Amino acid sequence: MFKGMGGLGDMAKMMKAAGEMQGKMAQLQETLATTLVEGESGAGLVKATATAKGTLTALSIDPSIFNPDEKEVVEDLILAAIKDAQQKAMEKTKEETRKLTEEMGLPPGLGLPV
Repeated sequence: MFKGMGGLGDMAKMMKAAGEMQGKMAQLQETLATTLVEGESGAGLVKATATAKGTLTALSIDPSIFNPDEKEVVEDLILAAIKDAQQKAMEKTKEETRKLTEEMGLPPGLGLPV
C-alpha cells in the first residue's frame, strides 16, 4: 500500500499500532471497572468490596463487632478493610496492565497509563 514511500509506511504502521493500543487500553479500562476485589480486616469481620479501579462498591460488617465501647476499634477495622481492598485493586490494575503490555510486545515497565 505504501511501497516506495519510505518512512510514510512506517508511520502508517505506528499509527495503526497506536490505534490498536488505544482500543486495548479502553477494553482494559472497562474490565477494571467491572472486576471486583475484596479486602478484609478483623479476620473477616469487616469486608470491603471495590472495583479494580479502586471504587468502593460494598461494605459488610459482622454485627458481633457492634459494641458501643469499641467504636474506635470498629472504625479502625472498617478503614483497614477499605485500605486492603484498595491495595488489591492497585495490584490487580498493575497485573492486568503488565499482561497487556506483554501481549502487545512492549518493553517491561513501560507503565501504560490506566
